[in-house]
Amino acid sequence: MKLTTTLIALSLFTAPVALADNNWEDKSRDAWLDGKAETTLLLNSNLNSFDIDTDVKNGVVTLSGKVESEVDKALASELVASLEGVKEVDNKLEVAADEEEQSSEVVQTLTDSKVATVVKTRLLFESEVSGSAINVEANKGEVTLEGEVSSEAERDLAITIAENTSDVKKVTDKLKVTSKS
Repeated sequence: MKLTTTLIALSLFTAPVALADNNWEDKSRDAWLDGKAETTLLLNSNLNSFDIDTDVKNGVVTLSGKVESEVDKALASELVASLEGVKEVDNKLEVAADEEEQSSEVVQTLTDSKVATVVKTRLLFESEVSGSAINVEANKGEVTLEGEVSSEAERDLAITIAENTSDVKKVTDKLKVTSKS
């Protein structure tokens, strides 16, 4: 009877120790995977890893934080999924700017480039304006004219040419009238 009690007591005492050892190994493995995942993200020059958090539990890596695009989100997931020991990736990354917003920014940039080119070309082709002395910049439909002209009439003509160009919302005049003697 004493032997049976001793064996039962011993088995009850050693079972939690054995479970604790496994738990310690799992936590160590998860910590190692977490460090490996963070290092992989850090070393990738296409991602801003400081905006991505990793958490690992039982080999499942959870990604959270913000990235610039859907491509960055997919890249982070693929990089981490390819690591040895990762069982699964739970990608909870949020895209900071949605693709429509990015697309509209690209369209605006292209439109501004077109507007600046058209205004500059029109100024160069106008014989009454010294177009080569006028710098043209466009930002969100606002055109800025900067440089030197020889008269108020030339200034007014340059401004009117810019105002009459498609996609121009506003013209900012930074032209200086200089008399040429």
